[in-house]
This record gives sequence, structure tokens and C-alpha cells, in this order.
Amino acid sequence: MNRIVMTRLVIGAFARRNRRAGWLAIFAALALLLGGVQPAGAIDTVAREMILVDATTGTVLAERNADERMPPSSMSKLMTLFITFELLRDGKLRLEDSFRVSERAWRTGGSKMFLPLDAKVTVDELLKGIIIQSGNDACVVLAEGISSSEEAFAELLNKRASEIGLKGSHFVNSTGWPDPNQYMTARDLAKLSYRIIHDFPQFYPMFAEKTFTYNDIKQGNRNPLLYSYPGADGLKTGHAEEAGYGLTASAARDGRRLIVVTNGLSDVNERANEAERLLDHGFADFKNLKLFSAGELVFDMPVWLGAQETVAAVAPSDLVVTLPRNAGKDIAMRVIAPGPALAPLAKDAPIAKLVITASDFGPIELNLVAGAPVEKASGFDRIVPVVKRLFSGG
Repeated sequence: MNRIVMTRLVIGAFARRNRRAGWLAIFAALALLLGGVQPAGAIDTVAREMILVDATTGTVLAERNADERMPPSSMSKLMTLFITFELLRDGKLRLEDSFRVSERAWRTGGSKMFLPLDAKVTVDELLKGIIIQSGNDACVVLAEGISSSEEAFAELLNKRASEIGLKGSHFVNSTGWPDPNQYMTARDLAKLSYRIIHDFPQFYPMFAEKTFTYNDIKQGNRNPLLYSYPGADGLKTGHAEEAGYGLTASAARDGRRLIVVTNGLSDVNERANEAERLLDHGFADFKNLKLFSAGELVFDMPVWLGAQETVAAVAPSDLVVTLPRNAGKDIAMRVIAPGPALAPLAKDAPIAKLVITASDFGPIELNLVAGAPVEKASGFDRIVPVVKRLFSGG
């Protein structure tokens, strides 16, 4: 069967046939809101590794060495936090549960929560000690409390990292303490950050807390953007000799959320300034455009051997795209499918893709699904379309 490819002109014909004047409004909006194209990734950066992502659409707005393995230092604590948040969400752990501080945890170097030896510390306190104070000792206490040893906890980290699609990450400890076999990529850190923000809205506000006091020691959150950048609300800094200075951060403005990951910077000032500059680029130079609402008709899809000739191809959820604000008039939308949908067809079954392209960015592909079930034709109704297709040379 021939591929169905509808360019914007063909789509216009379908729009008129189906009284879909909204298509014309969409093209007008694209022409008015977006001008000459600036390709994603064109911005320079002093970061050795970097990625900037729109969290709503998953669009990469800029990147550099985003798939290179790098020492993540304390940014890898986000994976320790992810595991803990999952256990809390699933009822396998409670914030008021407490774990004992072992000698190994007490002796852990680097940034600390300053936990007393043999003290009992609640999960809530440990989480704040990790997020706000970047406590290596708190990480080890959690690791030992959850998995009996940090080595066993590292196995859990690797298992879950693989399951959630972190393809360039490997863990040997819970803290990010330098080790040749402890690495992540900027892209993985962005994916992990998205999961934390999206999956755990009840815990994510912890990342915005600016101070935490434990054992009469008050420490400030090390994320510099919380103090200077409007809309910033998380996530985690990192620093080690080999890694340089890094930051995984997120900010939300005007209904948009961006995630930025940087690493390999020279000092704390460069780390803060570069993250702010990249976020400014994402908010100022890109815009989210809603094309269709969930369940909205995009076009009538032909059906082969079905009880009806067509089925509504609809948006499975709100279809939103991130485009350069100054994109040109060459933006095109196409609906692409391998052929007519084959009956029987279940509601919400994927049947086509909406593809948005322009000369200097894309393609952006969005799934379309069946708006209703279609039963298989029976008896004579199945023979007629087959005979027609044979005589037409199809």
C-alpha cells in the first residue's frame, strides 16, 4: 500500500472537506509568531558538556557533547534521590522512618550534613541534607538503610537507570565521589531531572528550599540560581577536580519549564552565569505552540476492510511543539501513515504521525491515534473493496 503523505496543500484540501478551518489559523499563527529560523544548538557555550531542553515537549534547544560520558560529581545524587522518592511514593518507605549513621557514613569525606556517629536520622532529614547541603554522609546512610550496603545500592541504581532509559550512566556509589566507573551524560541528567519533576511533584519543592539546619549547623542551598534567577526551583550542583563545576537546573516561566545541564566549568561564578545565559536563550528565542487539544480531530483516516470507510485521526493528548520564535514561513505540517488503517481497529491505536518541519530545524514527530474503534467488515462488504482495488491496479 502506498504511503499517505499529505503536505500542507493537501492538508488544506482535507481541512475544507472536513470543515477544519482551524488548520488555516494554525498556519497563520506560525507565519505571524515565528520568523527566520535559528537552529537549535547554534548557541556557543563555555561548558565542556551541556544540554538545554524544553521540559513540556522534550525538544532539545541546544547541546554540546551531550552524550559524552563525564564525571557527574554530586549531580549523580539525583539518582539516589530518584530511588528514594520512588520508595516513598510506593509506600515502601516513609519520611518519618529513620536510619542509623554507620562509621562508614560518618567518615565519608567531601560535602557533609555533619551526622553524628550512631545517630538515628529520619528520611526527611536525610533528603534535605542531600538536596540542600549535598551531604555525602546522608547519601551513604540512605544507601545502607535501603540496600544494606552502598555496593548493593549501586546495583539498584544501575538497574533502575537502565529501566528508565539512562543509556550513558553507570554508578558505583551513592554520592558521586570520583571513580573511573562512575559516569553520566548531560542528556541522562536532563532525562532524570524531568522524571523527578514530573513523577514526584510532592517532593520536588524540597529542591527550592534555600537553607536547612541540622545538628545546629545551618547550611545554604548550593544551587546559585535559587538566589538570582526568576523561576528557578531546583535541582543540583556538582564539583570535582576532574569534572570541574557543574549544574543541573530547572526554571519555569509563563507556563514553560526548561531544564539545563552544564559541566566542566572553571568556577562557581562561571557555572552560575552560563546556566543563566542558556536559560535566557531558551526562554527568549523559543516558543511553545499548541496545535491540537487532546481528542481533537486532525483528519479523517481511510480504513481498509472496515465496517466504515474512515476513522477520525485525533491527538492522543495536547499536541504542543517548541519552535524558534523567528522561524521562517517555510514551516510545513504533514500527516504520514504507512497506508489506510487496517480493521479491526481499537480506540487510541496509533495510526499516523503529524510531522512538522522547516529548513533549519526538525522534523518534529507527534503521534495520532484512532478516535473510535472500527469493526472488521464481514461477508460481501469485505469483497467489494478488494475487487475495486484489483481492478484499479492497486
